[in-house]
Amino acid sequence: MIRALILTLCLMGSAAFAQTADQPQGTITVADSASQDAAIAVRIRDILGELDRYDGVTVAVSSGIVTLRGTTVDTATATRLNDLVARVEGVVAIENEVTETTDVAARLNPAVNRFRTRIEQVVALLPLIGVAIVAFGMVLLAGILIARMKYPWDRIAPNAFIANIYRQVVRMVFFISGLIIALDILGATALLGTIMGAAGIVGLAIGFAVRDTVENFIASIMLSIRQPFRPNDTVEIEGDIGKVIRLTSRATILLSFDGNHIRIPNATVFKSRIVNFSTNVERRFAFEIGIASDADLASIRDLAKQTVADLPFVLRIPEPIVWIERIGDGAIFMTVTGWIDQHETSLVRAKGEALRLVKSAVEAAGVEVPDTTYRIQLMGSSQAVATEAKQPIAPEKPAPIKPATVDDVQEFSDTALDRLVDAERNDPQAPDLLTEDAPKE
Repeated sequence: MIRALILTLCLMGSAAFAQTADQPQGTITVADSASQDAAIAVRIRDILGELDRYDGVTVAVSSGIVTLRGTTVDTATATRLNDLVARVEGVVAIENEVTETTDVAARLNPAVNRFRTRIEQVVALLPLIGVAIVAFGMVLLAGILIARMKYPWDRIAPNAFIANIYRQVVRMVFFISGLIIALDILGATALLGTIMGAAGIVGLAIGFAVRDTVENFIASIMLSIRQPFRPNDTVEIEGDIGKVIRLTSRATILLSFDGNHIRIPNATVFKSRIVNFSTNVERRFAFEIGIASDADLASIRDLAKQTVADLPFVLRIPEPIVWIERIGDGAIFMTVTGWIDQHETSLVRAKGEALRLVKSAVEAAGVEVPDTTYRIQLMGSSQAVATEAKQPIAPEKPAPIKPATVDDVQEFSDTALDRLVDAERNDPQAPDLLTEDAPKE
């Protein structure tokens, strides 16, 4: 009962909507002719007979007033009758009483007919679709074969990573070309604009979603083209110091001096301050040494400089430099520097040997090298606190000073790290974008 009431209200609403649609405009003639009414009715019936979905509509005309009754598959179809009938000459008014049918078969038949028509169109286009698919496949296959060739991509690209990017671009160009050719064969090139527009919107959304990944990818391209370091270079990036193992498409891999892997995203590397300790062959070491305050500072300064200059592994140019740095607790501190060839000499070993020999030379000259640390002793039952300077205990007979040799300062720990780096780089499963012949910044 409720369903019938709702259906009746819907039909009444549809009829009312159709009834209040636009009516014919213009002056109404005084003469009334039955033959004219019959001609109007015949003309409207002929028009509706040529159109689909109006088989259930009847037409009656009296004094130029057209009355439409019957059913159609939907309300929109019934509403369009007003526009159609209003164009017929002699129509004074329109009484549209056409309603929407509730017959399931009548409403499904148009959809079935449209589906059947589309199937017939597809079947008729199958040979043309086959030709378009073959053309698309041939163009795409040609692009794949060209992209797989080593020449010229490996020759014009600075490294394998850029060569792969070239290949991807070639595949994409041939894919789009094949798609255009296929759509042109089917006569649907206008569809390409829609596809490209949708692809652009999707690409923009994905770009915002993976902005960090895109930034890292672009940084990888820039680093692989203009390489700021070489394999096995000692660098400092964002406070991390180590030897460069490899540059991948996502990160730069370092090996710290403790043997740990440090993985830094390429976007961070590209934007960071990079210190390359291996670019220059010459490298300077520096250390401080404390001298007793009552010593002749000028003579001790010259003695320290001459001691460093006489070392076989210290370069003559640039020459060593010694200066008085500061006055500290219980000592005057001097800074001693010297230059080495870091490809032949270990920096830390050279610094250690220079410090040992300078200290021995100063002490041999009768000048104390004080220990500026302090001890706190608890003395007596009252646990009084006394602070005194810690004095060095001089041996009764000075031990002979061992001279420095080149063998003492040759690479030792760095050689072990080099072997680890070489082992990592020789792994065939680990790609590397660093090349020796690439331009270096």
